[in-house]
Amino acid sequence: MDICVVGLGKIGLPLAVQYAGKGHRVTGADIAPEVVRTVNDGRPPFPREAELAERLKQVVADGRLTATTDTAAAVAGADAVVIVVPLVTGADGTPDFSLLDAATDAVAAGLCRGTLVSYETTLPVGSTRGRWASRLEAGSGLSAERDFGLVFSPERVRTGRVFADLRRYPKLVGGVDERSARQGIEFYQSVLDFDPRPDLPRGNGVWDLGSAEAAEFAKLAETTYRDVNIALVNQFARFADRCGVDLAAVIEACNSQPYSHLHRPGIAVGGHCIPVYPRLYLWNDPHASVVRAAREANETVPAYAVGLLEGALGPLSGVGVRVLGASYRGGVKETAYSGVFPLVEALRAARAVPYVSDPLYTEAELTALGLPPHRDEPVTALVVQADHPEYRELSAADFPSVRVLLDGRRVTDPSRWAGVRHIVLGGGGRPVP
Repeated sequence: MDICVVGLGKIGLPLAVQYAGKGHRVTGADIAPEVVRTVNDGRPPFPREAELAERLKQVVADGRLTATTDTAAAVAGADAVVIVVPLVTGADGTPDFSLLDAATDAVAAGLCRGTLVSYETTLPVGSTRGRWASRLEAGSGLSAERDFGLVFSPERVRTGRVFADLRRYPKLVGGVDERSARQGIEFYQSVLDFDPRPDLPRGNGVWDLGSAEAAEFAKLAETTYRDVNIALVNQFARFADRCGVDLAAVIEACNSQPYSHLHRPGIAVGGHCIPVYPRLYLWNDPHASVVRAAREANETVPAYAVGLLEGALGPLSGVGVRVLGASYRGGVKETAYSGVFPLVEALRAARAVPYVSDPLYTEAELTALGLPPHRDEPVTALVVQADHPEYRELSAADFPSVRVLLDGRRVTDPSRWAGVRHIVLGGGGRPVP
């Protein structure tokens, strides 16, 4: 097949490489010229995606993957179009469709009869049928149910391990009609491979959800579940700190039977997914009080962490605090909704002097993000915000002036911090054994 992937970001580019690796001819379309140039050079425009560098280099060298800024032209020659363009929300939770609207209009301008269009960007329920079908029809002069196939098939992968996740998790597909669903199922069966999963109720592979709306709902539900679960354990962590119990031991005990699946507490919930998709769900279902309360609870954790620092050091006015990690999680160079931003704000509100360092970011990049880079200034406290693997080997010897370490991700080894007060969320206010 000839396939067009619209959006060559941290999900779209690995998808394009996966499809090309199955022998198809793939054109990746992106509005960023530098991304297009880098991909055409066979180099990934972002670091630390397992298998991507070598696989990208191979499919570009073989002529199976090229990139362009001309989306309409790429779509005009495609049998299938996969759209992976970001959707974000405003401060009030309202989705901003502007990027997807523009991408959809460009796809419509090149759309031909018989082409399959698949949206993989997570969407509010009803968007594929209620928003994109009519927009594609208006821009192409074609009919979604007669002339081209239209499905929603959410990406279910995690950056850093996209290729492994593509094999491990069932591919969910929902069409706007039965013909579209069949076309979507056939497409994904031809571009993906699946690991055996005897734990699943049915075989691993492409699963027909019955409608675009069901597939949209499934993605929002599975991600909102994680936000609610994290909010629950973050509240457990506060109680554990009050009553002197190490929550990690409690979670391990609870999860030893199959009906408990408690996540881990953390200093922040970041990334394009978990902080955003519950807001999309709330846009559909504004009466979902549990979802709203969970989102609000998770947003308060950075300020709570600063309170723990104040409890250990006293007033923070003028105290230098170094935040370790600008990324929203370890091993990924991405600051979307990262906890570093509210954490720095909370430190400033407490009159501390915050600095930020991250092994993946230069001082200039941190400054461009509005974050104060650490330039060897003396600090009294450290806060681990992202669980970069580099932080596992840190010790008190690396920071001779530090008196308190607040590990917001439980990534550091307490035994390496002799003489430094070592605090974790939900640690009961005591060093972790």
